[in-house]
Amino acid sequence: MVVIDTNVIVSALRSRLGASFLLMDRVSALEIEFAISTALILEYEDVILRHRDDISLSDSDLEGYIDSVVALGKVYRPFFLWRPFLSDQKDDHILELAVVSESTEIVTLNTKDFREVGKFGIRAITPKDFLIEKGVIK
Repeated sequence: MVVIDTNVIVSALRSRLGASFLLMDRVSALEIEFAISTALILEYEDVILRHRDDISLSDSDLEGYIDSVVALGKVYRPFFLWRPFLSDQKDDHILELAVVSESTEIVTLNTKDFREVGKFGIRAITPKDFLIEKGVIK
């Protein structure tokens, strides 16, 4: 189980060429299990719609994409708060989700924002490094 940071999903929507797109393609193929929460779903929606000008999909296609991502994720409801813990407190809900879902990784393009997660037995890892470790790419 992993948690996928919003920046990975936005990157996948912006370009079909990178590791973020390949990761989300593997999620769609049900090869990667990921955790979501209400807070993360709302963040996905907010950030994706704010970047709609950088994404070559219609608003209805973007909403459909968000719905499909939500349908693929396993929903968890964090019942405790570790806040404030991370240097960017806006990311604390991602850590809380990773802890409650017993995720081993947070897949993110901003690993520096999650340096402290090792204290919980969780790693912050880029999509590319995650896919290399899983043997998907070399």
